Amino acid sequence: MLVLGGCGSIARQDNSPVPIKVPAAWSAAHDLATAGNTSLAPGGNTSLVLWWRHFADPLLASLVEQALLANTSVKSAQAALRQARELRDVSAAGLLPALGSSASAQHSRTDGNSTGDSFKAGLDASWELDIFGANRNALTASEATARASAASLGDVQVSIAAEVAINYITLRGAQARLAIAEANLASQLETLQITLWRLQAGLVTSLEAEQARAAAEQTSALLPAFQTSIEQTRHALAVLTGQPPAALAQVLAVAAPIPQAADDLALSIPAETLRQRPDVRAAEYRVTAAEALVAKAEAERMPNFKLGGSLGLNALTLAGLSSGATVVSALLASVTLPVFDGGALRAQVRAQQAALEQAQFAYQATVLAALQDVENALVALQGYRARLLHLQQAAEAAGNAALMARQRYNSGLIDFQIVLETQRTQRNTQDGVANASADLSAEYVRLYKAFGGGWQPDRDPAVVVIPPANEDITEDITPAPQ
Repeated sequence: MLVLGGCGSIARQDNSPVPIKVPAAWSAAHDLATAGNTSLAPGGNTSLVLWWRHFADPLLASLVEQALLANTSVKSAQAALRQARELRDVSAAGLLPALGSSASAQHSRTDGNSTGDSFKAGLDASWELDIFGANRNALTASEATARASAASLGDVQVSIAAEVAINYITLRGAQARLAIAEANLASQLETLQITLWRLQAGLVTSLEAEQARAAAEQTSALLPAFQTSIEQTRHALAVLTGQPPAALAQVLAVAAPIPQAADDLALSIPAETLRQRPDVRAAEYRVTAAEALVAKAEAERMPNFKLGGSLGLNALTLAGLSSGATVVSALLASVTLPVFDGGALRAQVRAQQAALEQAQFAYQATVLAALQDVENALVALQGYRARLLHLQQAAEAAGNAALMARQRYNSGLIDFQIVLETQRTQRNTQDGVANASADLSAEYVRLYKAFGGGWQPDRDPAVVVIPPANEDITEDITPAPQ
Protein backbone atom coordinates (compact mmCIF):
# COMPACT_ATOMS: atom_id res chain seq x y z
CA MET A 1 0.00 0.00 0.00
CA LEU A 2 2.85 2.39 0.82
CA VAL A 3 4.54 1.62 -2.52
CA LEU A 4 1.32 2.19 -4.45
CA GLY A 5 0.69 5.39 -2.53
CA GLY A 6 4.14 6.67 -3.44
CA CYS A 7 3.47 6.05 -7.13
CA GLY A 8 0.05 7.71 -7.06
CA SER A 9 -0.43 11.08 -8.69
CA ILE A 10 -2.74 13.94 -7.96
CA ALA A 11 -5.14 15.17 -10.62
CA ARG A 12 -3.48 17.58 -13.03
CA GLN A 13 -5.12 20.89 -13.64
CA ASP A 14 -5.86 22.27 -17.08
CA ASN A 15 -2.63 24.14 -17.85
CA SER A 16 -3.81 25.82 -21.03
CA PRO A 17 -4.00 29.63 -20.73
CA VAL A 18 -7.41 31.12 -20.22
CA PRO A 19 -8.51 32.30 -23.68
CA ILE A 20 -8.48 36.06 -24.21
CA LYS A 21 -10.80 37.66 -26.71
CA VAL A 22 -8.70 39.80 -29.04
CA PRO A 23 -10.59 42.35 -31.16
CA ALA A 24 -10.35 42.10 -34.92
CA ALA A 25 -9.52 45.81 -35.33
CA TRP A 26 -8.69 48.89 -33.31
CA SER A 27 -11.67 50.99 -32.27
CA ALA A 28 -9.98 54.35 -33.02
CA ALA A 29 -8.22 53.30 -36.22
CA HIS A 30 -10.95 54.47 -38.61
CA ASP A 31 -11.16 57.97 -37.14
CA LEU A 32 -7.38 58.22 -37.10
CA ALA A 33 -7.08 57.29 -40.75
CA THR A 34 -9.79 59.80 -41.62
CA ALA A 35 -7.95 62.58 -39.77
CA GLY A 36 -4.55 61.87 -41.29
CA ASN A 37 -2.70 59.71 -43.78
CA THR A 38 -2.01 56.74 -41.55
CA SER A 39 -2.20 53.45 -43.43
CA LEU A 40 -4.44 50.74 -42.04
CA ALA A 41 -3.05 47.89 -44.09
CA PRO A 42 -1.75 45.07 -41.86
CA GLY A 43 2.01 44.95 -42.14
CA GLY A 44 2.10 48.02 -44.37
CA ASN A 45 5.20 49.42 -46.03
CA THR A 46 6.67 51.23 -43.05
CA SER A 47 8.57 48.98 -40.67
CA LEU A 48 8.80 49.63 -36.94
CA VAL A 49 12.46 48.63 -36.99
CA LEU A 50 14.55 51.72 -36.26
CA TRP A 51 11.34 53.73 -35.96
CA TRP A 52 13.21 56.67 -34.44
CA ARG A 53 14.75 57.41 -37.83
CA HIS A 54 11.29 58.25 -39.17
CA PHE A 55 11.52 61.52 -37.20
CA ALA A 56 14.27 62.69 -39.60
CA ASP A 57 16.41 63.97 -36.71
CA PRO A 58 19.99 62.60 -36.84
CA LEU A 59 20.75 63.65 -33.27
CA LEU A 60 17.69 61.82 -31.95
CA ALA A 61 18.70 58.69 -33.86
CA SER A 62 22.24 58.95 -32.51
CA LEU A 63 21.05 59.27 -28.91
CA VAL A 64 18.67 56.31 -29.18
CA GLU A 65 21.30 54.07 -30.73
CA GLN A 66 23.87 55.13 -28.13
CA ALA A 67 21.40 54.26 -25.36
CA LEU A 68 20.77 50.81 -26.85
CA LEU A 69 24.51 50.14 -26.66
CA ALA A 70 25.44 51.76 -23.34
CA ASN A 71 22.35 52.10 -21.12
CA THR A 72 22.85 50.40 -17.76
CA SER A 73 19.38 48.82 -17.75
CA VAL A 74 20.07 47.27 -21.16
CA LYS A 75 23.43 45.91 -19.98
CA SER A 76 21.81 44.49 -16.86
CA ALA A 77 19.13 42.77 -18.95
CA GLN A 78 21.84 41.38 -21.23
CA ALA A 79 23.62 39.91 -18.19
CA ALA A 80 20.33 38.38 -17.01
CA LEU A 81 19.91 36.78 -20.43
CA ARG A 82 23.42 35.31 -20.30
CA GLN A 83 22.67 33.92 -16.85
CA ALA A 84 19.40 32.34 -18.05
CA ARG A 85 21.16 30.73 -21.00
CA GLU A 86 23.89 29.28 -18.80
CA LEU A 87 21.28 27.87 -16.41
CA ARG A 88 19.59 26.29 -19.43
CA ASP A 89 22.88 24.59 -20.26
CA VAL A 90 23.10 23.35 -16.67
CA SER A 91 19.66 21.74 -17.06
CA ALA A 92 20.67 20.22 -20.41
CA ALA A 93 23.72 18.63 -18.78
CA GLY A 94 21.43 16.75 -16.40
CA LEU A 95 20.24 14.57 -19.29
CA LEU A 96 23.76 13.30 -20.03
CA PRO A 97 25.92 10.78 -18.15
CA ALA A 98 28.40 12.20 -15.66
CA LEU A 99 32.01 11.06 -15.66
CA GLY A 100 34.50 11.80 -12.88
CA SER A 101 38.02 10.80 -11.93
CA SER A 102 39.73 10.19 -8.60
CA ALA A 103 43.14 9.34 -7.23
CA SER A 104 44.38 8.57 -3.71
CA ALA A 105 47.53 7.59 -1.88
CA GLN A 106 47.52 5.89 1.55
CA HIS A 107 50.34 5.11 4.00
CA SER A 108 49.43 2.92 6.99
CA ARG A 109 51.24 2.40 10.31
CA THR A 110 50.49 0.03 13.20
CA ASP A 111 52.21 0.43 16.59
CA GLY A 112 54.70 2.74 14.97
CA ASN A 113 55.62 0.27 12.26
CA SER A 114 54.83 0.77 8.62
CA THR A 115 52.32 -1.71 7.24
CA GLY A 116 52.51 -0.66 3.65
CA ASP A 117 51.35 1.82 1.04
CA SER A 118 48.34 1.83 -1.29
CA PHE A 119 47.78 3.84 -4.45
CA LYS A 120 44.49 4.07 -6.35
CA ALA A 121 43.31 5.78 -9.56
CA GLY A 122 40.02 5.39 -11.30
CA LEU A 123 37.03 6.69 -13.20
CA ASP A 124 33.46 6.96 -11.91
CA ALA A 125 30.39 7.28 -14.12
CA SER A 126 26.72 7.76 -13.35
CA TRP A 127 23.57 8.30 -15.38
CA GLU A 128 20.12 9.07 -14.15
CA LEU A 129 17.50 7.44 -16.36
CA ASP A 130 14.91 10.15 -16.89
CA ILE A 131 12.01 7.70 -17.19
CA PHE A 132 9.27 10.05 -16.05
CA GLY A 133 10.73 13.24 -17.57
CA ALA A 134 11.78 15.23 -14.51
CA ASN A 135 15.03 16.35 -16.11
CA ARG A 136 13.46 16.89 -19.51
CA ASN A 137 10.81 19.12 -18.00
CA ALA A 138 13.48 20.99 -16.06
CA LEU A 139 15.25 21.64 -19.38
CA THR A 140 11.97 22.78 -20.95
CA ALA A 141 11.43 25.20 -18.09
CA SER A 142 14.99 26.53 -18.38
CA GLU A 143 14.66 26.97 -22.13
CA ALA A 144 11.37 28.84 -21.72
CA THR A 145 12.92 30.99 -19.00
CA ALA A 146 15.84 31.83 -21.29
CA ARG A 147 13.41 32.80 -24.06
CA ALA A 148 11.45 34.92 -21.60
CA SER A 149 14.67 36.60 -20.55
CA ALA A 150 15.50 37.33 -24.20
CA ALA A 151 12.05 38.84 -24.70
CA SER A 152 12.46 40.85 -21.49
CA LEU A 153 15.72 42.23 -22.84
CA GLY A 154 13.85 43.23 -25.98
CA ASP A 155 11.23 44.92 -23.82
CA VAL A 156 13.93 46.87 -21.99
CA GLN A 157 15.46 47.97 -25.29
CA VAL A 158 12.05 49.08 -26.60
CA SER A 159 11.34 51.01 -23.39
CA ILE A 160 14.75 52.70 -23.34
CA ALA A 161 14.46 53.77 -26.99
CA ALA A 162 11.03 55.25 -26.31
CA GLU A 163 12.21 56.97 -23.13
CA VAL A 164 15.14 58.58 -24.93
CA ALA A 165 12.86 59.78 -27.73
CA ILE A 166 10.26 61.22 -25.34
CA ASN A 167 12.92 63.02 -23.31
CA TYR A 168 14.47 64.41 -26.48
CA ILE A 169 11.07 65.66 -27.67
CA THR A 170 10.45 67.15 -24.23
CA LEU A 171 13.78 68.95 -24.47
CA ARG A 172 13.00 70.42 -27.89
CA GLY A 173 9.54 71.37 -26.71
CA ALA A 174 10.96 73.20 -23.69
CA GLN A 175 13.46 75.00 -25.93
CA ALA A 176 10.65 76.05 -28.27
CA ARG A 177 8.53 77.30 -25.37
CA LEU A 178 11.53 79.20 -24.00
CA ALA A 179 12.05 80.89 -27.37
CA ILE A 180 8.36 81.83 -27.50
CA ALA A 181 8.50 83.28 -24.00
CA GLU A 182 11.63 85.28 -24.84
CA ALA A 183 10.04 86.67 -28.02
CA ASN A 184 6.90 87.64 -26.14
CA LEU A 185 8.99 89.20 -23.38
CA ALA A 186 10.82 91.32 -25.94
CA SER A 187 7.49 92.50 -27.35
CA GLN A 188 6.17 93.26 -23.87
CA LEU A 189 9.30 95.19 -22.94
CA GLU A 190 8.91 97.22 -26.10
CA THR A 191 5.30 97.92 -25.15
CA LEU A 192 6.41 98.87 -21.65
CA GLN A 193 8.93 101.33 -23.06
CA ILE A 194 6.26 102.91 -25.27
CA THR A 195 3.91 103.11 -22.27
CA LEU A 196 6.58 104.87 -20.20
CA TRP A 197 7.10 107.41 -22.98
CA ARG A 198 3.38 108.00 -23.17
CA LEU A 199 3.31 108.38 -19.38
CA GLN A 200 5.98 111.06 -19.55
CA ALA A 201 3.93 112.81 -22.21
CA GLY A 202 0.87 112.65 -19.99
CA LEU A 203 -1.08 110.51 -22.45
CA VAL A 204 -1.59 107.59 -20.00
CA THR A 205 -1.64 107.15 -16.26
CA SER A 206 0.66 105.19 -13.99
CA LEU A 207 -1.91 102.39 -14.00
CA GLU A 208 -1.12 101.46 -17.60
CA ALA A 209 2.63 101.60 -16.92
CA GLU A 210 2.34 99.27 -13.90
CA GLN A 211 0.13 96.87 -15.85
CA ALA A 212 2.71 96.72 -18.65
CA ARG A 213 5.49 96.12 -16.11
CA ALA A 214 3.49 93.36 -14.40
CA ALA A 215 2.86 91.61 -17.72
CA ALA A 216 6.57 91.69 -18.58
CA GLU A 217 7.56 90.36 -15.16
CA GLN A 218 5.06 87.51 -15.42
CA THR A 219 6.58 86.44 -18.70
CA SER A 220 10.09 86.81 -17.26
CA ALA A 221 9.10 84.44 -14.46
CA LEU A 222 8.47 81.70 -17.03
CA LEU A 223 12.06 81.68 -18.30
CA PRO A 224 13.76 80.07 -15.25
CA ALA A 225 11.19 77.24 -15.24
CA PHE A 226 11.85 76.45 -18.91
CA GLN A 227 15.61 76.65 -18.41
CA THR A 228 15.41 74.29 -15.43
CA SER A 229 13.35 71.83 -17.47
CA ILE A 230 15.88 71.99 -20.31
CA GLU A 231 18.83 71.30 -18.01
CA GLN A 232 17.10 68.42 -16.22
CA THR A 233 16.08 66.82 -19.50
CA ARG A 234 19.65 67.07 -20.77
CA HIS A 235 20.80 65.28 -17.62
CA ALA A 236 18.17 62.56 -18.13
CA LEU A 237 19.27 62.00 -21.73
CA ALA A 238 22.91 61.74 -20.73
CA VAL A 239 22.18 59.14 -18.05
CA LEU A 240 19.95 57.17 -20.46
CA THR A 241 22.88 56.98 -22.87
CA GLY A 242 25.18 55.72 -20.12
CA GLN A 243 27.05 59.00 -19.53
CA PRO A 244 27.43 61.48 -16.64
CA PRO A 245 24.59 64.04 -16.37
CA ALA A 246 26.53 66.96 -17.84
CA ALA A 247 28.04 65.01 -20.75
CA LEU A 248 25.53 66.26 -23.36
CA ALA A 249 25.49 69.92 -22.33
CA GLN A 250 27.38 71.06 -25.41
CA VAL A 251 25.72 68.65 -27.83
CA LEU A 252 22.22 69.75 -26.82
CA ALA A 253 22.99 73.41 -26.16
CA VAL A 254 21.70 74.66 -29.51
CA ALA A 255 17.92 74.68 -29.86
CA ALA A 256 16.38 72.69 -32.69
CA PRO A 257 12.83 72.16 -33.98
CA ILE A 258 10.56 69.63 -32.34
CA PRO A 259 10.97 66.40 -34.38
CA GLN A 260 7.83 65.34 -36.20
CA ALA A 261 7.13 61.75 -37.22
CA ALA A 262 6.28 60.88 -40.79
CA ASP A 263 2.54 60.32 -41.11
CA ASP A 264 2.86 56.94 -42.82
CA LEU A 265 2.70 54.45 -39.96
CA ALA A 266 1.02 51.18 -40.90
CA LEU A 267 -1.30 49.96 -38.15
CA SER A 268 -1.05 46.23 -37.65
CA ILE A 269 -4.11 44.28 -36.52
CA PRO A 270 -4.42 43.50 -32.77
CA ALA A 271 -3.33 39.86 -33.06
CA GLU A 272 -0.29 40.89 -35.10
CA THR A 273 0.56 43.55 -32.52
CA LEU A 274 0.52 41.04 -29.68
CA ARG A 275 3.03 38.88 -31.56
CA GLN A 276 5.27 41.92 -32.02
CA ARG A 277 5.30 42.91 -28.34
CA PRO A 278 8.23 41.52 -26.34
CA ASP A 279 6.42 41.83 -23.00
CA VAL A 280 3.58 39.63 -24.27
CA ARG A 281 6.04 37.05 -25.58
CA ALA A 282 7.93 37.08 -22.28
CA ALA A 283 4.71 36.47 -20.34
CA GLU A 284 3.84 33.62 -22.71
CA TYR A 285 7.22 31.96 -22.19
CA ARG A 286 6.79 32.27 -18.42
CA VAL A 287 3.54 30.31 -18.70
CA THR A 288 5.41 27.61 -20.65
CA ALA A 289 8.12 27.49 -17.97
CA ALA A 290 5.52 27.22 -15.21
CA GLU A 291 3.79 24.34 -17.02
CA ALA A 292 7.09 22.48 -17.30
CA LEU A 293 7.81 22.98 -13.60
CA VAL A 294 4.41 21.47 -12.73
CA ALA A 295 5.27 18.41 -14.84
CA LYS A 296 8.71 18.24 -13.21
CA ALA A 297 7.21 18.35 -9.72
CA GLU A 298 4.83 15.51 -10.62
CA ALA A 299 7.68 13.45 -12.10
CA GLU A 300 9.69 13.80 -8.89
CA ARG A 301 6.99 11.80 -7.09
CA MET A 302 7.76 8.81 -9.32
CA PRO A 303 10.53 6.20 -8.96
CA ASN A 304 14.02 7.35 -9.89
CA PHE A 305 16.35 4.98 -11.72
CA LYS A 306 20.11 5.46 -11.80
CA LEU A 307 23.04 3.58 -13.28
CA GLY A 308 26.54 3.93 -11.91
CA GLY A 309 29.89 2.32 -12.32
CA SER A 310 33.57 2.64 -11.57
CA LEU A 311 36.81 1.37 -13.06
CA GLY A 312 40.06 1.73 -11.15
CA LEU A 313 43.59 0.56 -10.54
CA ASN A 314 45.08 -0.46 -7.17
CA ALA A 315 48.83 -0.81 -6.57
CA LEU A 316 51.24 -0.90 -3.64
CA THR A 317 53.59 1.59 -5.31
CA LEU A 318 53.04 4.63 -7.43
CA ALA A 319 55.01 3.08 -10.29
CA GLY A 320 52.86 -0.02 -10.02
CA LEU A 321 49.83 1.88 -11.30
CA SER A 322 51.29 1.74 -14.79
CA SER A 323 52.16 -1.99 -14.71
CA GLY A 324 51.04 -4.84 -12.55
CA ALA A 325 48.20 -2.95 -10.89
CA THR A 326 45.01 -4.66 -9.84
CA VAL A 327 42.00 -3.71 -11.94
CA VAL A 328 38.89 -3.07 -9.86
CA SER A 329 35.50 -2.49 -11.49
CA ALA A 330 31.96 -2.12 -10.21
CA LEU A 331 28.52 -1.64 -11.72
CA LEU A 332 25.52 -0.40 -9.77
CA ALA A 333 21.88 -0.04 -10.72
CA SER A 334 19.63 1.63 -8.17
CA VAL A 335 16.06 2.75 -7.84
CA THR A 336 14.63 5.11 -5.27
CA LEU A 337 10.97 5.54 -4.51
CA PRO A 338 9.42 8.11 -2.22
CA VAL A 339 7.29 6.25 0.31
CA PHE A 340 6.48 8.78 3.01
CA ASP A 341 7.57 12.42 3.07
CA GLY A 342 4.81 14.02 5.08
CA GLY A 343 3.13 15.27 1.91
CA ALA A 344 6.07 17.45 0.85
CA LEU A 345 6.09 16.30 -2.79
CA ARG A 346 2.33 16.69 -3.16
CA ALA A 347 2.59 20.17 -1.67
CA GLN A 348 5.38 20.99 -4.12
CA VAL A 349 3.12 20.02 -7.03
CA ARG A 350 0.31 22.19 -5.71
CA ALA A 351 2.75 25.08 -5.20
CA GLN A 352 3.89 24.83 -8.82
CA GLN A 353 0.28 24.70 -9.99
CA ALA A 354 -0.41 27.90 -8.07
CA ALA A 355 2.67 29.45 -9.68
CA LEU A 356 1.28 28.40 -13.07
CA GLU A 357 -2.01 30.14 -12.32
CA GLN A 358 -0.08 33.29 -11.42
CA ALA A 359 1.81 33.12 -14.72
CA GLN A 360 -1.44 32.63 -16.65
CA PHE A 361 -3.11 35.62 -15.00
CA ALA A 362 0.04 37.69 -15.54
CA TYR A 363 -0.12 36.76 -19.21
CA GLN A 364 -3.76 37.85 -19.42
CA ALA A 365 -2.92 41.14 -17.69
CA THR A 366 -0.03 41.76 -20.08
CA VAL A 367 -2.22 41.14 -23.14
CA LEU A 368 -4.97 43.42 -21.87
CA ALA A 369 -2.43 46.12 -20.99
CA ALA A 370 -0.93 45.83 -24.49
CA LEU A 371 -4.33 46.29 -26.11
CA GLN A 372 -5.02 49.24 -23.82
CA ASP A 373 -1.68 50.86 -24.70
CA VAL A 374 -2.49 50.84 -28.40
CA GLU A 375 -6.06 52.03 -27.96
CA ASN A 376 -4.96 54.84 -25.64
CA ALA A 377 -2.21 55.92 -28.03
CA LEU A 378 -4.58 55.95 -31.02
CA VAL A 379 -7.19 57.99 -29.15
CA ALA A 380 -4.57 60.41 -27.83
CA LEU A 381 -3.00 60.78 -31.27
CA GLN A 382 -6.35 61.66 -32.76
CA GLY A 383 -7.03 64.20 -30.00
CA TYR A 384 -3.60 65.83 -30.20
CA ARG A 385 -3.91 66.25 -33.97
CA ALA A 386 -7.24 68.06 -33.62
CA ARG A 387 -5.95 70.15 -30.72
CA LEU A 388 -2.81 71.18 -32.58
CA LEU A 389 -4.81 72.19 -35.64
CA HIS A 390 -7.10 74.47 -33.62
CA LEU A 391 -4.21 75.94 -31.64
CA GLN A 392 -2.29 76.74 -34.82
CA GLN A 393 -5.28 78.60 -36.17
CA ALA A 394 -5.78 80.37 -32.85
CA ALA A 395 -2.10 81.34 -32.68
CA GLU A 396 -2.25 82.84 -36.16
CA ALA A 397 -5.32 84.87 -35.27
CA ALA A 398 -3.84 85.90 -31.90
CA GLY A 399 -0.64 87.08 -33.60
CA ASN A 400 -2.61 89.22 -36.01
CA ALA A 401 -4.72 90.62 -33.20
CA ALA A 402 -1.68 91.46 -31.08
CA LEU A 403 0.01 93.26 -34.00
CA MET A 404 -3.07 95.31 -34.78
CA ALA A 405 -3.62 96.13 -31.09
CA ARG A 406 -0.07 97.46 -30.70
CA GLN A 407 -0.36 99.57 -33.82
CA ARG A 408 -3.65 101.08 -32.70
CA TYR A 409 -2.37 101.63 -29.17
CA ASN A 410 0.71 103.41 -30.49
CA SER A 411 -1.66 105.65 -32.42
CA GLY A 412 -3.77 106.20 -29.32
CA LEU A 413 -6.89 104.60 -30.83
CA ILE A 414 -7.54 101.85 -28.25
CA ASP A 415 -7.25 101.27 -24.53
CA PHE A 416 -4.16 99.62 -23.05
CA GLN A 417 -6.24 96.77 -21.63
CA ILE A 418 -6.83 95.50 -25.16
CA VAL A 419 -3.08 95.40 -25.75
CA LEU A 420 -2.48 93.40 -22.58
CA GLU A 421 -5.24 90.95 -23.41
CA THR A 422 -4.06 90.36 -26.97
CA GLN A 423 -0.44 89.89 -25.87
CA ARG A 424 -1.51 87.41 -23.20
CA THR A 425 -3.61 85.49 -25.71
CA GLN A 426 -0.78 85.45 -28.22
CA ARG A 427 1.69 84.10 -25.67
CA ASN A 428 -0.72 81.41 -24.44
CA THR A 429 -1.69 80.20 -27.91
CA GLN A 430 1.89 80.10 -29.18
CA ASP A 431 2.95 78.21 -26.07
CA GLY A 432 0.01 75.88 -26.60
CA VAL A 433 1.12 75.17 -30.16
CA ALA A 434 4.64 74.24 -29.03
CA ASN A 435 3.29 72.11 -26.19
CA ALA A 436 0.75 70.33 -28.41
CA SER A 437 3.37 69.73 -31.09
CA ALA A 438 5.64 68.05 -28.54
CA ASP A 439 2.72 66.03 -27.17
CA LEU A 440 1.83 64.85 -30.67
CA SER A 441 5.38 63.68 -31.37
CA ALA A 442 5.62 61.99 -27.97
CA GLU A 443 2.35 60.19 -28.64
CA TYR A 444 3.77 58.85 -31.89
CA VAL A 445 6.64 57.44 -29.84
CA ARG A 446 4.18 55.80 -27.45
CA LEU A 447 2.28 54.36 -30.40
CA TYR A 448 5.50 52.93 -31.89
CA LYS A 449 6.25 51.40 -28.48
CA ALA A 450 2.70 50.06 -28.12
CA PHE A 451 3.05 48.27 -31.48
CA GLY A 452 6.20 46.52 -30.25
CA GLY A 453 8.86 49.12 -30.94
CA GLY A 454 10.38 47.15 -33.81
CA TRP A 455 11.27 44.14 -31.66
CA GLN A 456 12.01 41.04 -33.74
CA PRO A 457 11.48 37.70 -31.99
CA ASP A 458 13.77 35.90 -34.46
CA ARG A 459 16.75 38.16 -33.73
CA ASP A 460 19.04 37.77 -30.72
CA PRO A 461 18.46 40.93 -28.62
CA ALA A 462 21.81 40.47 -26.89
CA VAL A 463 23.49 41.54 -30.14
CA VAL A 464 22.53 45.11 -31.01
CA VAL A 465 23.02 45.72 -34.73
CA ILE A 466 22.62 49.33 -35.87
CA PRO A 467 22.72 49.64 -39.67
CA PRO A 468 24.17 52.77 -41.30
CA ALA A 469 21.99 55.87 -41.26
CA ASN A 470 21.49 55.75 -45.03
CA GLU A 471 20.22 52.15 -45.05
CA ASP A 472 16.62 51.62 -46.13
CA ILE A 473 14.36 50.98 -43.16
CA THR A 474 11.03 50.60 -44.95
CA GLU A 475 11.23 46.85 -45.40
CA ASP A 476 8.30 45.01 -43.90
CA ILE A 477 9.16 42.82 -40.92
CA THR A 478 7.10 39.66 -40.53
CA PRO A 479 7.16 38.27 -36.97
CA ALA A 480 8.30 34.72 -36.48
CA PRO A 481 5.51 32.17 -35.82
CA GLN A 482 4.74 31.35 -32.22
